[in-house]
Amino acid sequence: MNDRHSARVSALLAEMTLEEKLAQLVGFWVDQGDEVVAPMAGEMATASTYADATVHGLGQLTRVYGTRPVDPVQRAEWLWGEQRRLQQETRLGIPALVHEECLTGLAAWQAATFPTPLAWGAAFDPDLVAEMGRAIGESMRQLGIHQGLAPVLDVIRDPRWGRVDECISEDPYVVGTVGSAYVRGLQDAGVHATLKHFVGYSASQAGRNHAPVHAGPREIADVFLPPFEMAVRDAGARSVMNSYAEIDGDPVAATPAYLEGILREQWDFDGVVVSDYFAVAFLHTMHAVAEDLGAAAELALAAGVDVELPTGDAFLAPLAERVRSGVTDEALIDRAVLRVLTQKEQLGLLDATFEHPPTAIDLDTPAHRDIARRLAEESLVLLSNEGTLPLGQPRRIAVIGPNAAASEPLMGCYSFVNHVLAHHPGTPLGIEIPTVLDALRSEFPGAEITSAPGCAVEGTDRSGFSRADELAQEADVAIVVVGDRAGLFGRGTVGEGNDTESLELPGLQRELVASIVATGTPVVMVLLTGRPYALDWAFAGAHRPAAVVQAFFPGEAGADAIAAVLSGRANPSGHLPVSMPRSAGAQPFTYLHPILGGDSEITSTDSSPVLPFGHGLSYHSVERSDLVVEEEVPAGGTFEVAVTIRNTGSISGTELVQVYGRDLYASVTRPVAQLLGYERVTLAAGEEARVVFAVPTTRLAFSDRSLRRIVEPGEVEVWVGSSSADKDAAARIRFTGAVHAVTPADPRVVVARVDRFAAERGHAVAVGAAV
Repeated sequence: MNDRHSARVSALLAEMTLEEKLAQLVGFWVDQGDEVVAPMAGEMATASTYADATVHGLGQLTRVYGTRPVDPVQRAEWLWGEQRRLQQETRLGIPALVHEECLTGLAAWQAATFPTPLAWGAAFDPDLVAEMGRAIGESMRQLGIHQGLAPVLDVIRDPRWGRVDECISEDPYVVGTVGSAYVRGLQDAGVHATLKHFVGYSASQAGRNHAPVHAGPREIADVFLPPFEMAVRDAGARSVMNSYAEIDGDPVAATPAYLEGILREQWDFDGVVVSDYFAVAFLHTMHAVAEDLGAAAELALAAGVDVELPTGDAFLAPLAERVRSGVTDEALIDRAVLRVLTQKEQLGLLDATFEHPPTAIDLDTPAHRDIARRLAEESLVLLSNEGTLPLGQPRRIAVIGPNAAASEPLMGCYSFVNHVLAHHPGTPLGIEIPTVLDALRSEFPGAEITSAPGCAVEGTDRSGFSRADELAQEADVAIVVVGDRAGLFGRGTVGEGNDTESLELPGLQRELVASIVATGTPVVMVLLTGRPYALDWAFAGAHRPAAVVQAFFPGEAGADAIAAVLSGRANPSGHLPVSMPRSAGAQPFTYLHPILGGDSEITSTDSSPVLPFGHGLSYHSVERSDLVVEEEVPAGGTFEVAVTIRNTGSISGTELVQVYGRDLYASVTRPVAQLLGYERVTLAAGEEARVVFAVPTTRLAFSDRSLRRIVEPGEVEVWVGSSSADKDAAARIRFTGAVHAVTPADPRVVVARVDRFAAERGHAVAVGAAV
């Protein structure tokens, strides 16, 4: 463990009373009301008043901008005043750190709303995600915010889990590369990123929120930990949030092996660990491993939790009583205080002045909207197309479905609109969010466009079917927009606490699509969802639409992106970051399964996905050829994989070059396919490129029988294809020499080089930089 702190911080600690120390280890939720925006919030105790809570100083202010719709300029003026008061009226004069949610943009009124993380994964574009993170961070710094509670680095294991839309992918490497890019962007702007939820949270039993986790130590080490390790070691994340989960009976918030052993001792993390909201109290109320809140506080501190959020239910009076009675060693508190004060010093808070709050601020600038549009466009996945798309210029368009004329289904659970404004009916959205219907009217100004919802997202009312059928019969094409409404704890079909037992589209939406298809009018189904649904019927049989476009909550510019893809103004380039499930009964499923995790002749069930991880169509065609892989490489070394891709279509398009591998024989079972590296390459019609990947053998590392992370010698199959299930070209390489024990110095990231050629093969016209 390496806790680094300055002489100034040590001197501050030496001067502090017990009450002043504890005050630095808690947050205070100034605006907390009756709204349910955190689990079981209403059952937790809070300090009697804000004035009482800040007598001895304060560690953090909780969601100053993100709990209610407040004018950002007026709120900033209040915040600057409160920071001055803390400096002037508390003995040590230490300002509070301010944290906010920022998963799909700053979760505050009038702030830009970007695509949800599942859309980041579908875009496979870390550079653009970093650009988004930087823009979010710049907005936050202007408002005096210091820490963002994002990104979510949970690896998707079960689409029934309601928080899937907050996650990036079912592939740990995609989660790690894309999530680390977000961390870099946010922290480049001076805001500390908080990795969550460390660790194993998404492996909850039966896809149910807050359920036990039964993952073994190898699955934890090889699947759930790598994204966090990348974000800590490679991106320098400054904060981590514990998972609510209990893993094999051990709550993470009470288990030093995770927060101290792995995070600090193995990975050399020297930042701050904050509790998920009320997680410390949950050790008493939900896990029952602590007999009271004081015991819960000691367990959490000993495990490595430094700050209790959102308020000081356990770390204040209950913990103070234990220290004074001699039960708890004050050294545990001192360790956490040193970390908190060091963070404040790094953020400049110990020397900050608060004289000039912003008098004008735009949280949704043209630059924000441009990033939102580009990321939304890149994230749209064309799942199927029988020739209907692109639409060209139809004369009559019927726009049908419960998500066609509403803004809310474009945004995820942690967007301010769905997270907070849902509790404030009548309040304006605060930003411009065109609906899909709005965007289609702008995209096709010469077309006659009619619209009807057909049915609600949930419910059993079919009375709108006849009107929807009538409009479809009169149109040249019907665009049916279906899917989810994100919300929290039973308010919505997906989001935190909105888990599901079925992966069928909610309500009557499948029946609505079938009814419209039966009219004989070509149907384009647009999915606005926060999880992949079981859609086998949409790709085969009489009720299948002519085309299906998947949008994972694409944000404020998502409708414009959808219209652009449907018209052909934009060529779709998104790919599935998760497998498209066959049924709820086949879950949990991952493409990273060993042989026994797939289909076989000795079971009557079919767990194979309807569409595989990495699937995504475009309006151009691509040829992959001339795969070259080195014949051998020392275990622990790096090898090159080179492939030629050629745009054989008639328009420019972006290809996601996907390299997969498989350890053919190993000392423990290994996945039948594993993404080794990926790269987005845009090619003009007829253009060709040679893409060369430098692949560390550690991409195929795993935990051996003693749980030591190693690379074994042996034969490995390597291939490229349009998805995890396709092998357009394959080769083999042998890892040689002795078993390599993975070290912190070993590379974790694949580097790609793109050499471009003109349509006349062999004439190089440009060389792309390594990325």
